[in-house]
Amino acid sequence: MAPMAKTFDICIRGAGIVGRTLALHLAAKRLRVALLAHEAPTDAAHSDVRAYALSPASRTLLEAIRCWPDETHATPVTRMQVQGDGGEPVVFEAQTQGAAALNWIVDVPVLENLLKEAVRFQPLIEMVTHPVPAELTVVCEGRASKTRAEFGVEFDVKPYHQWALAARVECALPHGQVARQWFDQGDILALLPLDGPKGRLCALVWSLRPERAQELQDALPAEFCQQLRAASQGAMGDCTLSSERKVWALQAAQARRWVGTAQGASWLLAGDAAHNVHPLAGQGLNLGLGDVAELVNILDHRAYWRSVGDPKLLRAYERARKADFALVGGSGDALQQIFQNQHPAWQTLRSVGMRGFENSGPFKHWVAARAMGGRLHAAAKT
Repeated sequence: MAPMAKTFDICIRGAGIVGRTLALHLAAKRLRVALLAHEAPTDAAHSDVRAYALSPASRTLLEAIRCWPDETHATPVTRMQVQGDGGEPVVFEAQTQGAAALNWIVDVPVLENLLKEAVRFQPLIEMVTHPVPAELTVVCEGRASKTRAEFGVEFDVKPYHQWALAARVECALPHGQVARQWFDQGDILALLPLDGPKGRLCALVWSLRPERAQELQDALPAEFCQQLRAASQGAMGDCTLSSERKVWALQAAQARRWVGTAQGASWLLAGDAAHNVHPLAGQGLNLGLGDVAELVNILDHRAYWRSVGDPKLLRAYERARKADFALVGGSGDALQQIFQNQHPAWQTLRSVGMRGFENSGPFKHWVAARAMGGRLHAAAKT
């Protein structure tokens, strides 16, 4: 007698941070998961400069599967300063929010390795080399998803005519757990603290016109650091590059449909396959992990007789996540447009607006709470 073919409740296409986090949470709910990885070739000669600002809600989600990095690789941000065209900066304080940290700057390779190890030891997750039948297929392949195109889903893209330049820099002064951001003539520079509370290492993310980004990527290290010191108003003293400089095009994007059916089975989009945002607010991965939390919550509380691919459940997921994306993505897009316009009248309005926001009391507190992920569901701890 031939052996019975394995059956899966869910097939996840894409094994990045969102895909692996989802797989681990679903397996903790006793669901059988197939995880399809499209592993990029590794190149030991090139460093990975990615770092993400993760919210308290995202931390809760990762702690539940025991994949939160140690303090050296998840640096708490206790203060954030945002400097506009002129005047005093807008300042957010963790203490004012009644929290230990506003967010954490997480070293991506460390987090990815923790997730890979956790998946390796979870018997209800099987790594597969090709798509397999399942009641539900979840697509977490990133913004260039091939499966999304195979399912005939249109992806509305709005280019920002900006590139992001990312690198790691060692600063003369300790970062003091402060995330700093400068808006200047349409450029947006962020220096995010790394290497623990007493570190001097920062993740740099600089949103620039494409030609300016290319110019800075090609500049000699000493010239680049001189330009960085000028753009950061000397806040961190002299800086030296400790990594390569990498660039990529920025865009806002959203899939027109986030759920559906194909060949008699249900599918769902999550993470960058469903939505892209500008990095200025640091919410891209938080949105993707919010997708995970929402889906896990819905599937965990479904009636016993509903399958994981039940269209009613998937529509509930789509409504909830589109509403959150509209608020977070729309806010980031509006900020990018406001600071992109260099007419003197707009510069004056920005200065007045930032002063008003800094003194807005409850509204500023609400915005900070939203950025910290206050409304996201946290999956139950395993």
